[in-house]
Amino acid sequence: MSEIEVQFPDMRERVASAVRHLADPQYQQRVWIRREYPHSEYYDDFTLTFNTLDDTAVLVDPHAAIGITLSSVTEADAMQQLAERLDEILDAVGGTSPDSDFLASPLWSGVVDAARNALDVLTR
Repeated sequence: MSEIEVQFPDMRERVASAVRHLADPQYQQRVWIRREYPHSEYYDDFTLTFNTLDDTAVLVDPHAAIGITLSSVTEADAMQQLAERLDEILDAVGGTSPDSDFLASPLWSGVVDAARNALDVLTR
């Protein structure tokens, strides 16, 4: 598959960072649950991470993001899989639930696996 240059590389880095957080259960426990932040101005949680991906439009129609924040069909396919896992868990757990409910869900491992795959594709 051929890759193309993206129009918004800074936005792409925000996408990769959010996917990295979804792929890392240790980060999730440390930052989202225990609220151990790397510095005083830092904040992150599942909602912020999800909203970053939603705001960059890589969840609603990942293929439309090719050339904008994604560089290939392979990346778009991986993000589509992640979007599907996120939709499943949001439907099951509820969008206003605390982060601990998402992480405790049996569906969460599917989110982490899809995020790991997407991160692998995004950082090749």
